[in-house]
Amino acid sequence: MSQSTTVLAQAETEAPAAETPATAEAGHTEGTAAEGGHGGAFPPMDTSTYPSQIFWLFIFFGLLYLLMSRVALPKMAAVLEKRSARIESDLAKAQTLKNETEAAVAAYEKALADARAKAQDIAVETRNRMASEMDAERASLEKTLAAKVSEAEAKIAAARAASMKDVGEVAAESAAEIVAELTGSKVSKDAAAQVIAGLKA
Repeated sequence: MSQSTTVLAQAETEAPAAETPATAEAGHTEGTAAEGGHGGAFPPMDTSTYPSQIFWLFIFFGLLYLLMSRVALPKMAAVLEKRSARIESDLAKAQTLKNETEAAVAAYEKALADARAKAQDIAVETRNRMASEMDAERASLEKTLAAKVSEAEAKIAAARAASMKDVGEVAAESAAEIVAELTGSKVSKDAAAQVIAGLKA
């Protein structure tokens, strides 16, 4: 009894396993149909839809061409033209500034060269004027010194003559006194001066 029961149980478990592939395939087909699956070819590759696809292709390309030619391309051309005009204006302005800078540099170099030449001329003129003034002052000083030297020499000569005259008188007086002391006789001052003058001659 127990053996028959086990055999029946094994038969029941094997029967559903044998039916499983068929039932699985049927269930899969039903599930695909229920989910909206297609049994035909991929729609873009379906030759029956080519005319409508070509028609809508021409429609959309025509609309795209109109949109690009009437709206997008004119705006792009205006932007490019505006940018080109701005670039040309900037280049012209830069060239103008460059020319002005070069002119300013040339004017500065010319002014610097003129200033150097003028400074050199002023230095030469000042040197010549100072030399002439120094020569004039030297000549005036030499003239003044020569006058003072001649005046001093005249004063010295006059003082020498005066002092020699005084020396002669003193010598005559001294000689008269000496003769009077020695001989006891009085000799005049004029006689002593004549004797001294005769000795000098």
